[in-house]
Amino acid sequence: MATSPATALQPAMNPAQELLTVPQVMASLQLGRSAVYDLLRTRQLASITLGRARRIPAHALSDFIRTRLDQEAA
Repeated sequence: MATSPATALQPAMNPAQELLTVPQVMASLQLGRSAVYDLLRTRQLASITLGRARRIPAHALSDFIRTRLDQEAA
């Protein structure tokens, strides 16, 4: 089975490798921009910087939510 040239150049992204933008995280958590940046600044939510852009790995968002749920349950 041959792949098209465009497909061959794009890395296969699975959900664990998906990178989210700050607005996407804002929508997911239903928080404002400054609240999300506060989470990033305090390293409660992991991110990477690509040039001037901040990206949050989807697994980091899941880990953050899981951690908060565990803290609430304790």
